[in-house]
Amino acid sequence: MSRALVIGGTVFVGPSVVRELTAGGHVVAIFHRGEHETDLPAGVRHIHGDRASIGDNRDAFRSFKPQVVVDMRSMTERDARAVVGAVRGIADRIVAVSSMDVYRAYGRLQGTEPGPPLKPPFDEDSPLREKLYPYRDHTPPSIGPRPDWLGEYDKILVERTVLGQTDIAGTVVRFPMVHGERDEQRRFYTLWKRMVDDRPAILMSAKSAAFRASRTHVDNAAHAIVVAATDDRARGRVYNVGEPEALTWTQWARLVAAQLRWNGELVVAPSDQMPMHLRDSRPDTWDHHLVAETSRIRHELGYQELVGRDEGLARALAWYAESPPADPAAAASLDYRAEDEALVTIRGSAVL
Repeated sequence: MSRALVIGGTVFVGPSVVRELTAGGHVVAIFHRGEHETDLPAGVRHIHGDRASIGDNRDAFRSFKPQVVVDMRSMTERDARAVVGAVRGIADRIVAVSSMDVYRAYGRLQGTEPGPPLKPPFDEDSPLREKLYPYRDHTPPSIGPRPDWLGEYDKILVERTVLGQTDIAGTVVRFPMVHGERDEQRRFYTLWKRMVDDRPAILMSAKSAAFRASRTHVDNAAHAIVVAATDDRARGRVYNVGEPEALTWTQWARLVAAQLRWNGELVVAPSDQMPMHLRDSRPDTWDHHLVAETSRIRHELGYQELVGRDEGLARALAWYAESPPADPAAAASLDYRAEDEALVTIRGSAVL
Protein backbone atom coordinates (compact mmCIF):
# COMPACT_ATOMS: atom_id res chain seq x y z
CA MET A 1 0.00 0.00 0.00
CA SER A 2 1.23 3.50 -0.85
CA ARG A 3 0.06 7.06 -0.39
CA ALA A 4 -0.64 8.84 -3.68
CA LEU A 5 -1.37 12.50 -4.33
CA VAL A 6 -3.16 13.13 -7.63
CA ILE A 7 -2.76 16.64 -9.07
CA GLY A 8 -5.85 17.49 -11.11
CA GLY A 9 -7.84 14.48 -12.08
CA THR A 10 -11.51 15.37 -11.72
CA VAL A 11 -12.39 15.65 -15.40
CA PHE A 12 -11.45 12.78 -17.76
CA VAL A 13 -8.75 10.21 -16.97
CA GLY A 14 -8.18 11.31 -13.39
CA PRO A 15 -11.35 9.85 -11.83
CA SER A 16 -10.44 6.44 -13.24
CA VAL A 17 -6.93 6.75 -11.78
CA VAL A 18 -8.29 7.68 -8.35
CA ARG A 19 -10.85 4.87 -8.33
CA GLU A 20 -8.32 2.22 -9.33
CA LEU A 21 -5.76 3.39 -6.78
CA THR A 22 -8.39 3.35 -4.05
CA ALA A 23 -9.70 -0.07 -5.10
CA GLY A 24 -6.13 -1.34 -4.86
CA GLY A 25 -5.89 -0.34 -1.21
CA HIS A 26 -3.82 2.80 -1.71
CA VAL A 27 -4.45 5.97 0.29
CA VAL A 28 -5.32 8.78 -2.10
CA ALA A 29 -5.59 12.56 -1.93
CA ILE A 30 -6.59 14.71 -4.88
CA PHE A 31 -5.58 18.34 -5.39
CA HIS A 32 -8.02 20.37 -7.47
CA ARG A 33 -9.88 23.66 -7.61
CA GLY A 34 -13.18 22.23 -6.41
CA GLU A 35 -15.00 23.15 -9.61
CA HIS A 36 -15.68 19.54 -10.61
CA GLU A 37 -16.66 17.50 -7.57
CA THR A 38 -16.64 14.17 -9.37
CA ASP A 39 -18.15 11.14 -7.66
CA LEU A 40 -15.07 9.54 -6.10
CA PRO A 41 -14.63 6.93 -3.35
CA ALA A 42 -15.53 8.17 0.12
CA GLY A 43 -12.03 7.72 1.53
CA VAL A 44 -10.37 10.10 -0.93
CA ARG A 45 -9.05 13.27 0.67
CA HIS A 46 -9.74 16.50 -1.25
CA ILE A 47 -7.24 19.36 -1.10
CA HIS A 48 -8.65 22.44 -2.80
CA GLY A 49 -6.43 25.05 -4.39
CA ASP A 50 -5.34 26.70 -7.62
CA ARG A 51 -2.51 24.97 -9.43
CA ALA A 52 -1.13 28.40 -10.37
CA SER A 53 -0.25 28.78 -6.69
CA ILE A 54 0.21 25.10 -5.87
CA GLY A 55 3.25 25.90 -3.73
CA ASP A 56 0.95 27.51 -1.17
CA ASN A 57 -0.32 24.01 -0.35
CA ARG A 58 2.96 22.48 0.83
CA ASP A 59 1.72 22.21 4.41
CA ALA A 60 -1.33 20.23 3.29
CA PHE A 61 0.83 18.00 1.11
CA ARG A 62 3.34 17.47 3.91
CA SER A 63 0.50 16.53 6.25
CA PHE A 64 -0.75 13.93 3.78
CA LYS A 65 2.76 12.46 3.31
CA PRO A 66 2.48 11.14 -0.26
CA GLN A 67 5.09 8.73 -1.53
CA VAL A 68 4.16 9.29 -5.16
CA VAL A 69 2.57 12.25 -6.94
CA VAL A 70 0.55 11.71 -10.12
CA ASP A 71 0.51 14.90 -12.18
CA MET A 72 -2.45 14.70 -14.53
CA ARG A 73 -2.53 18.31 -15.70
CA SER A 74 0.89 19.90 -16.24
CA MET A 75 0.66 21.44 -19.70
CA THR A 76 3.66 23.76 -19.60
CA GLU A 77 7.18 23.85 -18.23
CA ARG A 78 5.97 26.37 -15.65
CA ASP A 79 3.25 23.95 -14.50
CA ALA A 80 5.72 21.10 -14.08
CA ARG A 81 8.26 23.22 -12.21
CA ALA A 82 5.53 24.39 -9.85
CA VAL A 83 4.51 20.80 -9.07
CA VAL A 84 8.12 19.75 -8.48
CA GLY A 85 8.65 22.68 -6.16
CA ALA A 86 5.44 22.00 -4.26
CA VAL A 87 6.34 18.39 -3.44
CA ARG A 88 10.15 18.54 -3.25
CA GLY A 89 11.27 17.05 0.04
CA ILE A 90 7.81 15.56 0.57
CA ALA A 91 7.25 12.94 -2.14
CA ASP A 92 9.70 10.39 -3.48
CA ARG A 93 8.51 10.31 -7.09
CA ILE A 94 6.39 12.15 -9.65
CA VAL A 95 4.51 10.35 -12.42
CA ALA A 96 3.66 12.78 -15.22
CA VAL A 97 1.06 12.30 -17.92
CA SER A 98 2.49 13.14 -21.33
CA SER A 99 1.37 12.60 -24.91
CA MET A 100 2.43 11.14 -28.21
CA ASP A 101 2.50 14.72 -29.47
CA VAL A 102 6.12 14.84 -28.28
CA TYR A 103 7.21 12.74 -31.27
CA ARG A 104 8.62 14.27 -34.43
CA ALA A 105 5.95 12.43 -36.39
CA TYR A 106 3.36 14.61 -34.68
CA GLY A 107 5.15 17.73 -35.88
CA ARG A 108 4.95 16.31 -39.41
CA LEU A 109 1.26 15.52 -38.93
CA GLN A 110 0.57 19.09 -37.76
CA GLY A 111 2.68 20.58 -40.54
CA THR A 112 4.95 22.43 -38.12
CA GLU A 113 8.01 20.32 -39.03
CA PRO A 114 7.88 19.58 -42.77
CA GLY A 115 9.49 16.40 -43.99
CA PRO A 116 8.76 12.94 -45.33
CA PRO A 117 6.68 10.49 -43.31
CA LEU A 118 8.54 8.68 -40.56
CA LYS A 119 8.04 4.96 -40.40
CA PRO A 120 5.87 3.83 -37.47
CA PRO A 121 5.62 2.48 -34.85
CA PHE A 122 7.46 4.90 -32.58
CA ASP A 123 9.07 3.65 -29.40
CA GLU A 124 10.06 5.71 -26.39
CA ASP A 125 13.45 6.49 -27.93
CA SER A 126 12.13 7.69 -31.30
CA PRO A 127 13.00 11.25 -32.36
CA LEU A 128 11.05 14.01 -30.66
CA ARG A 129 9.79 17.21 -32.22
CA GLU A 130 12.52 19.71 -33.02
CA LYS A 131 10.17 22.70 -32.77
CA LEU A 132 8.79 23.48 -29.33
CA TYR A 133 5.35 24.90 -28.53
CA PRO A 134 3.27 23.10 -31.19
CA TYR A 135 0.17 25.24 -30.62
CA ARG A 136 1.75 28.67 -30.34
CA ASP A 137 0.60 29.65 -33.82
CA HIS A 138 -2.69 27.77 -34.16
CA THR A 139 -5.52 26.23 -32.18
CA PRO A 140 -6.55 22.63 -33.02
CA PRO A 141 -10.29 22.36 -33.76
CA SER A 142 -10.66 19.76 -31.00
CA ILE A 143 -9.52 22.26 -28.35
CA GLY A 144 -12.51 24.61 -28.65
CA PRO A 145 -12.01 28.07 -27.13
CA ARG A 146 -8.29 28.79 -26.88
CA PRO A 147 -7.05 28.50 -23.27
CA ASP A 148 -4.53 31.04 -22.00
CA TRP A 149 -1.82 28.42 -21.52
CA LEU A 150 -1.92 26.95 -25.04
CA GLY A 151 0.88 29.09 -26.43
CA GLU A 152 3.22 27.73 -23.75
CA TYR A 153 1.99 24.14 -24.03
CA ASP A 154 4.68 21.54 -24.58
CA LYS A 155 4.85 18.09 -23.04
CA ILE A 156 8.50 17.80 -24.08
CA LEU A 157 9.35 20.46 -21.52
CA VAL A 158 7.09 18.85 -18.92
CA GLU A 159 8.96 15.57 -19.41
CA ARG A 160 12.38 17.20 -19.17
CA THR A 161 11.39 18.90 -15.95
CA VAL A 162 10.03 15.78 -14.27
CA LEU A 163 12.87 13.52 -15.39
CA GLY A 164 15.62 16.07 -14.83
CA GLN A 165 15.51 16.36 -11.03
CA THR A 166 18.30 14.96 -8.86
CA ASP A 167 16.35 14.81 -5.61
CA ILE A 168 13.00 13.41 -6.74
CA ALA A 169 12.50 10.55 -9.18
CA GLY A 170 10.36 10.91 -12.28
CA THR A 171 8.27 8.68 -14.52
CA VAL A 172 6.55 9.68 -17.77
CA VAL A 173 3.53 7.99 -19.35
CA ARG A 174 2.78 9.05 -22.93
CA PHE A 175 -0.90 8.80 -23.79
CA PRO A 176 -2.30 8.03 -27.24
CA MET A 177 -5.71 9.31 -28.37
CA VAL A 178 -7.94 8.41 -25.42
CA HIS A 179 -11.67 7.80 -25.74
CA GLY A 180 -14.48 6.88 -23.39
CA GLU A 181 -16.69 8.41 -20.75
CA ARG A 182 -16.03 12.09 -19.96
CA ASP A 183 -14.05 12.61 -23.19
CA GLU A 184 -14.91 16.17 -24.16
CA GLN A 185 -13.10 15.71 -27.49
CA ARG A 186 -15.53 12.90 -28.37
CA ARG A 187 -13.07 11.08 -30.61
CA PHE A 188 -15.69 9.11 -32.57
CA TYR A 189 -18.49 11.64 -32.48
CA THR A 190 -18.26 12.52 -36.18
CA LEU A 191 -19.09 8.89 -36.97
CA TRP A 192 -21.62 8.38 -34.17
CA LYS A 193 -23.67 11.48 -35.02
CA ARG A 194 -24.01 10.62 -38.69
CA MET A 195 -24.95 7.04 -37.91
CA VAL A 196 -27.58 7.89 -35.28
CA ASP A 197 -28.96 10.44 -37.76
CA ASP A 198 -29.31 7.46 -40.12
CA ARG A 199 -27.26 8.95 -42.91
CA PRO A 200 -27.25 6.66 -45.96
CA ALA A 201 -23.50 7.11 -46.42
CA ILE A 202 -20.48 8.59 -44.70
CA LEU A 203 -17.80 10.29 -46.76
CA MET A 204 -14.08 9.94 -46.09
CA SER A 205 -11.10 11.19 -48.02
CA ALA A 206 -8.91 8.31 -49.13
CA LYS A 207 -5.97 9.31 -46.97
CA SER A 208 -7.99 10.07 -43.83
CA ALA A 209 -9.71 6.69 -44.20
CA ALA A 210 -6.32 4.96 -44.13
CA PHE A 211 -4.87 7.03 -41.27
CA ARG A 212 -3.70 5.06 -38.24
CA ALA A 213 -3.18 6.39 -34.73
CA SER A 214 -2.74 4.64 -31.41
CA ARG A 215 -5.80 4.79 -29.17
CA THR A 216 -7.11 3.33 -25.94
CA HIS A 217 -10.06 3.54 -23.56
CA VAL A 218 -9.89 5.93 -20.61
CA ASP A 219 -9.74 3.11 -18.05
CA ASN A 220 -6.78 1.55 -19.86
CA ALA A 221 -4.94 4.88 -19.88
CA ALA A 222 -5.66 5.21 -16.17
CA HIS A 223 -4.44 1.67 -15.53
CA ALA A 224 -1.11 2.53 -17.14
CA ILE A 225 -0.74 5.44 -14.73
CA VAL A 226 -1.59 3.24 -11.75
CA VAL A 227 0.83 0.52 -12.82
CA ALA A 228 3.62 3.07 -13.25
CA ALA A 229 2.81 4.85 -9.97
CA THR A 230 2.82 1.70 -7.87
CA ASP A 231 5.91 -0.04 -9.27
CA ASP A 232 9.36 1.28 -8.37
CA ARG A 233 10.77 -0.28 -11.53
CA ALA A 234 9.19 2.69 -13.32
CA ARG A 235 11.60 5.17 -11.69
CA GLY A 236 13.31 7.22 -14.38
CA ARG A 237 11.43 5.49 -17.17
CA VAL A 238 9.23 6.65 -20.06
CA TYR A 239 6.32 4.52 -21.28
CA ASN A 240 4.07 4.63 -24.32
CA VAL A 241 0.48 3.48 -23.89
CA GLY A 242 -1.99 2.28 -26.50
CA GLU A 243 -3.70 -0.77 -27.88
CA PRO A 244 -1.27 -3.28 -29.40
CA GLU A 245 -2.79 -2.72 -32.86
CA ALA A 246 -3.52 0.72 -34.29
CA LEU A 247 -6.57 0.54 -36.54
CA THR A 248 -7.29 2.73 -39.55
CA TRP A 249 -10.12 5.25 -39.37
CA THR A 250 -12.11 3.02 -41.72
CA GLN A 251 -11.70 0.07 -39.37
CA TRP A 252 -12.93 2.17 -36.45
CA ALA A 253 -15.89 3.32 -38.55
CA ARG A 254 -16.84 -0.29 -39.20
CA LEU A 255 -16.68 -1.05 -35.47
CA VAL A 256 -18.90 1.94 -34.69
CA ALA A 257 -21.32 0.84 -37.41
CA ALA A 258 -21.50 -2.65 -35.93
CA GLN A 259 -22.18 -1.26 -32.45
CA LEU A 260 -24.98 0.97 -33.74
CA ARG A 261 -26.29 -1.53 -36.31
CA TRP A 262 -25.89 1.08 -38.99
CA ASN A 263 -26.22 -0.34 -42.50
CA GLY A 264 -25.13 2.63 -44.57
CA GLU A 265 -22.07 2.90 -46.80
CA LEU A 266 -18.59 4.16 -46.13
CA VAL A 267 -17.71 6.07 -49.28
CA VAL A 268 -14.02 6.75 -49.83
CA ALA A 269 -12.79 9.13 -52.52
CA PRO A 270 -9.92 11.55 -53.19
CA SER A 271 -9.86 14.64 -51.02
CA ASP A 272 -10.67 17.01 -53.89
CA GLN A 273 -13.99 15.21 -54.38
CA MET A 274 -15.00 15.76 -50.77
CA PRO A 275 -17.16 18.71 -49.68
CA MET A 276 -14.98 21.52 -48.38
CA HIS A 277 -15.50 20.73 -44.69
CA LEU A 278 -14.24 17.15 -45.18
CA ARG A 279 -11.20 17.84 -47.34
CA ASP A 280 -7.67 17.17 -46.11
CA SER A 281 -6.03 20.28 -44.66
CA ARG A 282 -2.83 19.51 -46.62
CA PRO A 283 -2.01 16.95 -49.33
CA ASP A 284 0.29 15.05 -46.95
CA THR A 285 -1.58 15.46 -43.65
CA TRP A 286 -2.73 11.87 -43.27
CA ASP A 287 0.53 10.37 -44.58
CA HIS A 288 1.99 10.85 -41.09
CA HIS A 289 0.64 7.99 -39.00
CA LEU A 290 0.95 8.28 -35.22
CA VAL A 291 1.44 4.73 -34.01
CA ALA A 292 3.13 3.87 -30.72
CA GLU A 293 5.24 0.85 -29.88
CA THR A 294 3.84 -0.18 -26.50
CA SER A 295 5.82 -3.27 -25.58
CA ARG A 296 8.04 -1.58 -22.95
CA ILE A 297 5.31 -1.05 -20.33
CA ARG A 298 3.99 -4.54 -20.99
CA HIS A 299 7.36 -6.25 -20.59
CA GLU A 300 8.76 -4.15 -17.75
CA LEU A 301 5.64 -3.60 -15.63
CA GLY A 302 3.29 -6.34 -16.79
CA TYR A 303 0.71 -3.88 -18.11
CA GLN A 304 -2.35 -5.29 -19.86
CA GLU A 305 -5.57 -3.58 -20.93
CA LEU A 306 -8.47 -3.83 -18.48
CA VAL A 307 -11.14 -2.90 -21.01
CA GLY A 308 -11.46 -4.63 -24.37
CA ARG A 309 -11.78 -2.66 -27.59
CA ASP A 310 -15.46 -3.42 -28.18
CA GLU A 311 -16.48 -2.69 -24.60
CA GLY A 312 -14.51 0.53 -24.51
CA LEU A 313 -16.04 1.71 -27.76
CA ALA A 314 -19.55 0.81 -26.57
CA ARG A 315 -19.04 2.83 -23.40
CA ALA A 316 -17.77 5.82 -25.37
CA LEU A 317 -20.75 5.75 -27.72
CA ALA A 318 -23.19 5.43 -24.83
CA TRP A 319 -21.64 8.50 -23.22
CA TYR A 320 -22.14 10.50 -26.43
CA ALA A 321 -25.86 9.80 -26.18
CA GLU A 322 -25.98 10.74 -22.50
CA SER A 323 -23.80 13.86 -22.78
CA PRO A 324 -24.35 15.65 -26.11
CA PRO A 325 -22.15 18.65 -26.91
CA ALA A 326 -23.61 22.13 -26.82
CA ASP A 327 -23.38 22.37 -30.62
CA PRO A 328 -23.70 18.89 -32.15
CA ALA A 329 -23.43 20.13 -35.75
CA ALA A 330 -20.16 21.93 -35.07
CA ALA A 331 -18.77 19.07 -32.96
CA ALA A 332 -19.42 16.58 -35.76
CA SER A 333 -18.47 18.91 -38.65
CA LEU A 334 -21.91 18.44 -40.18
CA ASP A 335 -23.09 19.85 -43.49
CA TYR A 336 -25.50 17.24 -44.80
CA ARG A 337 -26.54 19.28 -47.84
CA ALA A 338 -22.95 19.55 -49.03
CA GLU A 339 -22.36 15.87 -48.27
CA ASP A 340 -25.45 14.87 -50.27
CA GLU A 341 -24.28 16.92 -53.24
CA ALA A 342 -20.83 15.33 -53.09
CA LEU A 343 -22.34 11.85 -52.89
CA VAL A 344 -24.21 12.43 -56.15
CA THR A 345 -20.90 13.21 -57.83
CA ILE A 346 -18.74 10.44 -56.37
CA ARG A 347 -21.06 7.45 -56.09
CA GLY A 348 -18.79 5.69 -58.52
CA SER A 349 -15.90 5.86 -56.07
CA ALA A 350 -14.94 3.05 -53.74
CA VAL A 351 -17.69 1.91 -51.38
CA LEU A 352 -16.30 -0.12 -48.49
